[in-house]
Amino acid sequence: MTTLPSAPVDAADLPDQEDGTLQAASTPPADSIAVPDEAVRLTEALLFANTEPVSLRRIAELLEGRQLVPRDVDNLSAFVQAVLAAVIRHYEGRGVVPVEVGGGWQFRTAPDLAPALTRVLDRPRRLPRATMETLAIIAYHQPCTRVEVEEIRGVSLGQTVLDTLIEAALVAPKGRKEVPGRPVLWGTTPEFLRCFGLRSLSDLPRREELLVDVPDLMPPARKPEQAQTSPADTTTEADPSEGDASTPPEPATAPDVCAADGA
Repeated sequence: MTTLPSAPVDAADLPDQEDGTLQAASTPPADSIAVPDEAVRLTEALLFANTEPVSLRRIAELLEGRQLVPRDVDNLSAFVQAVLAAVIRHYEGRGVVPVEVGGGWQFRTAPDLAPALTRVLDRPRRLPRATMETLAIIAYHQPCTRVEVEEIRGVSLGQTVLDTLIEAALVAPKGRKEVPGRPVLWGTTPEFLRCFGLRSLSDLPRREELLVDVPDLMPPARKPEQAQTSPADTTTEADPSEGDASTPPEPATAPDVCAADGA
């Protein structure tokens, strides 16, 4: 068994991953670490039995409690990631796959099967536009107060919109701002990450990526000298040999039309 040269790590020292301090790769570099089959099976069962994402610390505590961590392992974090890598390889090409989302790991439907399931499963309820706008502002500016959200949106924030986000567990109070009145600071929750399939807030699209190039539909501005020229000044002097320029010539087809009408 090959181990990585690092200081011993205890399960209690592993963060819950909800704060984004520990970022496990989707495919941990674990080819050089041997893991017991029982550790892989137990981790698989743990992910299957939980409806919420399971953190690395919880997996490590379970494996240590069942004495499934070899004694010569001096990097517990790398060992847990090696176990997860084995679970991922086991589910390649299956109907469900383990994915990292919301600060932990969870079984989810394979992406290529989603179109087939939308025909037999009810679609989740979509949030109104005003609610989604409020949620986006909180996600990108958190922690922020209600007044700050209203200033960014340009309209008042209805209590119904805020209640909807609270009931859906997408936002929660994050303390109070140290200003007169001490307003409540709002921020997103781990449920927000799980709902939108994000590992951490750093996975949010950058604001520059959300901007689209809007084509210029306005006509080009006229030059100042053209704008000051009246229509009468733009009339060119007619050539005497061409007759009166103010009177348009008769169309060439006029006689044929008249003949047809008189027939």
